[in-house]
Amino acid sequence: MSSVLFVCTGNICRSPTAEGILRHKLKSLGVLGRFSIDSAATHSYHTGHPPDDRTVAVAREYGVELGDLRARAVMAGDFQDFQTILAMDRNHLRILKTMTPDPYAGELRLFLDYCPGMEGQDVPDPYYGEIRGFHDVYALIERGVDGFLRSLLDS
Repeated sequence: MSSVLFVCTGNICRSPTAEGILRHKLKSLGVLGRFSIDSAATHSYHTGHPPDDRTVAVAREYGVELGDLRARAVMAGDFQDFQTILAMDRNHLRILKTMTPDPYAGELRLFLDYCPGMEGQDVPDPYYGEIRGFHDVYALIERGVDGFLRSLLDS
């Protein structure tokens, strides 16, 4: 079974969006059961809380449900449980690298490395902005998920 963990700051905007989009796409392909997918935070600010209301509303507009997700922080066991850990920005990647046990046999990288033309770039945090930013981030994350999905299905 392939496994992926998406990581952002509070696990209420970017990473649950990526988790929800990937789940939605894998379900529509009839292969969701072949994958373990989760999301987590580098900081425990929102542990136990659902995604931000704006995140949920935007995802729902595209047919993706996020309301059952709950924020959690990255745990040491995640490095054993997930073959791929994808950071939404370079700061998350830096934090994850400090947490990574030696050796870690999985893949740890930036999420947008899977988005052609966006490699090495950050997914912007929409939290302090207007609803338009949530739509923009959703579209960007969907592009990244599509690239990641292609790599999953090609392997």
